[in-house]
Amino acid sequence: MARPDQNQVLRQLPIVVGVLAGSLLMINRLLTPAPSGFQARSDALGIIVSALLILTGLLWQQVQPRPPEVVELTGEEGFELALDLPDPVKTELAWASHLLLTNTVTRSLVVYYQGRVLLRRGILAPNSEVKPGDILKRVLEKQKPVYLVNLKIYPGRVEFDYLPENTQGVICQPIGSEGALILAANAPRSYTQQDETWIAGIADKLADTLSRSPLVSSEA
Repeated sequence: MARPDQNQVLRQLPIVVGVLAGSLLMINRLLTPAPSGFQARSDALGIIVSALLILTGLLWQQVQPRPPEVVELTGEEGFELALDLPDPVKTELAWASHLLLTNTVTRSLVVYYQGRVLLRRGILAPNSEVKPGDILKRVLEKQKPVYLVNLKIYPGRVEFDYLPENTQGVICQPIGSEGALILAANAPRSYTQQDETWIAGIADKLADTLSRSPLVSSEA
């Protein structure tokens, strides 16, 4: 369900005020049988101001961006964690995924590291296997994040079949040189620059923890 636009009233306020003021001026003019020259000039100025208010409101409707439409991702909510990981790694993954799910628009996430899935959490797709496509391969090779702001417009979206099918936006954030943190959002163009910086910091922390794990390193 889409969230209500809380700025809608502010965007419409100039239009409402302009129409109301213009209407009152017209009524006052009609009820005055013989207006003076001063009143006529005042009425003309008032009508101009009312028209400017209406025009300002219409421009605000066009210029101010509306919040992206939020959808309910399809799938079952779950938390899957590789059982053979050391307890400190499990704790770190649980902590990081909880922060991302509760403090960003992320509704589903996958931690892919050294060729296997370590964690899936949030709304889960039926397919749990990650087969890196061109996008994820580029992230792993170049170790640079990719943000797909509106997933449905990208032909490469088919590779993300391990995310909910109606995922709106995706961030692939590298975890060191051996993995990636894959985040699915329920609204397009919804991650902010601050979110991206924070996600990068969490991925760096995970990279440090995972690189120190004997079990994970031994399976590379």
